[in-house]
Amino acid sequence: MTEPRQNGLRDTDQRPIRLEGTRSRALDVARNRLLMAGAVFGLAFFIVAVRVIDLTAFAQVPRAGLVNDAPRPVVARGDIRDRNGVLLATSLPTASVFADPREIIDPEGAADKLVAVFPELNRDRLAAKLAEDRRFVWIRRNLVPDEQHAVNLLGIPGVGFVGEERRVYPQGNVAAHVLGLTNVDGQGVAGVEQSFNNRLGDGDGVRLSIDLRIQNAMREELQAAVREFRAIGAAGLVLDTRTGELLATVSLPDFDPNAPGANEDVRRFNRVTTGVYEMGSTFKLFTIAMGLDTGTTSLRGGYDASKPLKVARHRISDYHAKNRWLSVPEILVYSSNIGAAQMAMQVGGERQRDYLGRLGLLSRASIELPEVGAPLRPSPWRDINTMTVSFGHGIAVSPLQLTQAVAAVVNGGILRPTTILSLDGAPPPAGERVFSASTSRQMRALMRLVVRYGTGRNAEVAGYKVGGKTGTAEKLIAGRYRRDKRISSFVGAFPIDAPRYVVLAVIDEPKGNKRTYNYATGGWVAAPVVGAVVRRMAPMLGIAPVMDDESEPVQYRTKKAREAALRVAIGKTIARIRGSQLASN
Repeated sequence: MTEPRQNGLRDTDQRPIRLEGTRSRALDVARNRLLMAGAVFGLAFFIVAVRVIDLTAFAQVPRAGLVNDAPRPVVARGDIRDRNGVLLATSLPTASVFADPREIIDPEGAADKLVAVFPELNRDRLAAKLAEDRRFVWIRRNLVPDEQHAVNLLGIPGVGFVGEERRVYPQGNVAAHVLGLTNVDGQGVAGVEQSFNNRLGDGDGVRLSIDLRIQNAMREELQAAVREFRAIGAAGLVLDTRTGELLATVSLPDFDPNAPGANEDVRRFNRVTTGVYEMGSTFKLFTIAMGLDTGTTSLRGGYDASKPLKVARHRISDYHAKNRWLSVPEILVYSSNIGAAQMAMQVGGERQRDYLGRLGLLSRASIELPEVGAPLRPSPWRDINTMTVSFGHGIAVSPLQLTQAVAAVVNGGILRPTTILSLDGAPPPAGERVFSASTSRQMRALMRLVVRYGTGRNAEVAGYKVGGKTGTAEKLIAGRYRRDKRISSFVGAFPIDAPRYVVLAVIDEPKGNKRTYNYATGGWVAAPVVGAVVRRMAPMLGIAPVMDDESEPVQYRTKKAREAALRVAIGKTIARIRGSQLASN
């Protein structure tokens, strides 16, 4: 007898129900496990994605607060350009490599791999850094792309990259002392980079008054002179007499700001602004201007230069003595120390100091550069100092100061502050009157005679009337003057009838050669540099040559013929100046 079915189902009908329920539960378990695994994998991929985004977009800068020296987000440093917009300094994106020592598994092995990429690193020191209990240490700053790629291939956990900037100077050495340079953190440490560090760091640019074309011309001519005369250095400037803008400022030897670590300290020394030198007979320009301005002398006046002056144990003599009475123009043309000393004594020490002070020669130069030297002046200021200062001995100034003061002599008598920044057409500062316009006019005429007939003949340029003054000064070393070590210079202005530019060339310790008959004076060494620079820069600035009898170089067969021509020229100059004065009155 069969057992009754429960709920109308046989036993055979119960098994499928049990099997189907088991299968359903297994499927549910499997589904849940898959969902759990998917969630885990999804979370893992999400973490990886976040990390990748963090490394590529955000972790270019390590997380703030890790260490004090962790870099901050980069702000593009402003560009520096010359007056014509030519790029002088800019910043390019670069990468620096760092390490998180707490994530470094094998410091020794990591150090070995990194040193293979950067052989200049100290392996033991690097391994010690990678083993420190810190979250951030620098390995190498400012990598080139090949170096970054090589580090990437190492695959060292805990090693990453930081986005930074590298300062680049496209013109290399050409304007190095003006531009200065930045340190590895992008902070200005010299030159314009230091003076305008905050402005540049905020991303604002700086436009300089420098004209790269003229800067390059000055540098090339000075380099040629240094090579020819085996000098230890040189300096040169071009200054706009109307605005006070510097169009060129060169100091040799110079350096490459793109490779600061490879430069010696001597190369970073700026002879234009930091160096102070006894500038020799160029100071006679100021002495004669003082005499004319105070009325203690005149163009028709003169002094007895027939024999040396003896003051106590000092003896003042002339390099090429004429041994006769010299007129005021002849004192400048023949560069007479004896005549200048007597003229200065008539002016007086107190008034001499006053004029030199107002010319900016007794205090530091005012310029937008951090490297500025202090002049050396006599103290106390005795009569003997008044006499020696009259011809540029016993007082030391920078080439920048001399150039600025000469500009005041020739531009109508106004001392204007010198600037390294472009005025961009803005009116220049009013300046301060030092000499009368009449004195300035007379000085321009005398400076032209120096180039036409005197010691500055090698600065003559056909078509351009150059006026100027030579200077040759023995260097004071260990308390005594060395005849074999000199500073030879020439300062010129052109066009001298209405000077627009003052050009200075200074050669440090030149040696004479056969071409110069073994002379190494300012007339032989520095004057040709100024002439060459004028010849090159005038067409660049749109200054057309003037072809007349007064602008053509003249060669004289004998010294007597030249001296005779000078006497005639002096007479004509005095008559012309007197005529212009009568007309103005």
